[in-house]
Amino acid sequence: MRVSRFFMPLLRETPAEAQIVSHRYMLRAGLVRQASAGIYSWLPLGHRVLRNIEQIVREEQNRAGAVELLMPTLQSAELWRESGRYDVYGKEMLRIKDRHDRDLLYGPTNEELITDIFRGAVRSYKDLPRILYHIQWKFRDEIRPRFGVMRGREFLMKDSYSFDVDAEGARRAYYKMFVAYLKTFARLGLKSVPMKADAGPIGGELSHEFIVLAETGESQVYCHKDLVDMPVPDNVDFEGDLEPYIRERTSLYAATDEKHDSEAFAKIPADKQLAARGIEVGHIFYFGTKYSKPLNAKVAGPKGDEVLVEMGSYGIGVSRLVGAIIEASHDDAGIIWPESVAPFRIGLISLKADDPKTREVCDGLYQKLTAAGVEVLYDDTDERAGTKFSMFDLIGLPWQIIVGPRGLANGQVEIKNRKTGERQNLSAEAALNMFTSGK
Repeated sequence: MRVSRFFMPLLRETPAEAQIVSHRYMLRAGLVRQASAGIYSWLPLGHRVLRNIEQIVREEQNRAGAVELLMPTLQSAELWRESGRYDVYGKEMLRIKDRHDRDLLYGPTNEELITDIFRGAVRSYKDLPRILYHIQWKFRDEIRPRFGVMRGREFLMKDSYSFDVDAEGARRAYYKMFVAYLKTFARLGLKSVPMKADAGPIGGELSHEFIVLAETGESQVYCHKDLVDMPVPDNVDFEGDLEPYIRERTSLYAATDEKHDSEAFAKIPADKQLAARGIEVGHIFYFGTKYSKPLNAKVAGPKGDEVLVEMGSYGIGVSRLVGAIIEASHDDAGIIWPESVAPFRIGLISLKADDPKTREVCDGLYQKLTAAGVEVLYDDTDERAGTKFSMFDLIGLPWQIIVGPRGLANGQVEIKNRKTGERQNLSAEAALNMFTSGK
């Protein structure tokens, strides 16, 4: 994509309402614009990041054996009355009526609706286990939306829901999502720590939050330091025994403030104690028959008797992850995107757009990189070099290829790594090979 044709409205000054780094950079770099309190339009640059994160989440859910569907944003209040949650959920739920005076709500979560879908379709234990998921926009009417997409009212979520014939099967589903989450966040360039957590309005008896450490995190968290750099499971057989992976992660102390046990934490060697702020990026729950019982979701069991299905739910804040990644990966100049989620892999910078040789080399690199499937943002404008450098540092693309008359006089272009700041001079052909080899 050429900058001259792209829509990327940058801000020179930081808006007064932006209190944390991710909010400041998302506004300045033209990722989002506020539509109303806690609700944002996703502009092209931000939308590309959002979709990249969504795809990684989807791929890891699929690998774990989950099956994707799509549920509506509006739900019938009758289902929530069946479960008993409609009148107790609180003012965070947006309740509305349609033209026929029927009560509807803008879904803050989907336990009731997915249970209704399941109970109308599955009759036998032979059709279990199942994990169903969707990636959908949700709405919670936060009393004080703040911190940009970190605590907005409208947000993109991945919800998975597991259905099993017994508690043992439900625990296996929980373990699958536990491991899938570790792999998902690692692919997003994040170090996540699963921590014992309160079940909240979802309810349940087993619950873990996945926390990314950040100074601006909304939660106080406590854990054993070894958890932060523990390697992520590789080549996982999701149909095999996953308990060793879970035991490895849960044998060391880790808890959010609500579940913190100061006596247990004090038993950790002092040099291994970590008390920090954290950002929740995922939450998993096993809640047994909390929803299947009031909604009468039963199947014929192995002995012929009807049994209530055992359930769990598993959420990832897809839009929140955009902010979390920025909080974990930035510097004073701007965002530093991991390659896996970057809106473009390379920023191609022409230092003199009206120089024929510079234009020829830039156009050639742009065409060949694009043909090879490399996503490039090509600055073909006549802005000053300093302005271009500042812009590309702000938007945080992993690599910059800088082309100008002075370097070309020596047969070279400059390559800059945004994360490390390392620079190297290569021929245009070598630069091309650097980014296309292996593709």
